[in-house]
Amino acid sequence: MKRVFVPTRSGSDWQRLLGKPELHWKMGRSAMSAAACWEDACPKLPSEIEEILNASNDPNLMDLELLVAIPEWEVDLPGGNRPSQTDVLALVRNAKNLVVLGVEAKVDEPFGPTIAEKKIGSTVGQAARLSYLEKELGAPEPLSDTIRYQLLHRSISALLTARAFHAPIAVMLVHSFSPSSAWREDFEAFCSALSCKGISPDLFEVTGTSGTQLILGWCKGNSRYLSANLPSAL
Repeated sequence: MKRVFVPTRSGSDWQRLLGKPELHWKMGRSAMSAAACWEDACPKLPSEIEEILNASNDPNLMDLELLVAIPEWEVDLPGGNRPSQTDVLALVRNAKNLVVLGVEAKVDEPFGPTIAEKKIGSTVGQAARLSYLEKELGAPEPLSDTIRYQLLHRSISALLTARAFHAPIAVMLVHSFSPSSAWREDFEAFCSALSCKGISPDLFEVTGTSGTQLILGWCKGNSRYLSANLPSAL
């Protein structure tokens, strides 16, 4: 990914940044729903995300101002041959701190393969990446094979980006447009595996990370964006 960014003119500009632009750009799916939501909210955070963070009653997370939002932010991780691609990377701030917000948008898509599935036929580099992710998350022992692997690398992507910007807090937030909050049980299993400390019903602090504070969150998006139909930019 180049580190020179051009402001969007509409949500359609997000399409070309997707890993598979033609396949993933569909009404009712996470990429288009997120693009429509974030563009409508600009120059602020989506209101439901503001509400979730304000409900923490943590001064570090309240009254955050959006500085910049970057779709499809890529973070290189050890091992493997592809970076981790965050749906939206937002830099936000209040009077106390700069906060990095890594957003994973979902409708009913799962969080990819489990750790067990990733281990099947894995290379030495991929095994090293898994070990690195677990270590950075402060896991006291290898995580259960039933944990969804995507949750690990999206969380560490937010953490590493926060360190790069010298931000003391990183938040990995699932922005779910699913009316039934599909796959929330996998998110909660991940939080439980890391022995997270509950901040609010939807925010959880990972206590084992070093230096930068890492918070995991779940936010229910506005389901009206499931019917947003943005034209193709291709």
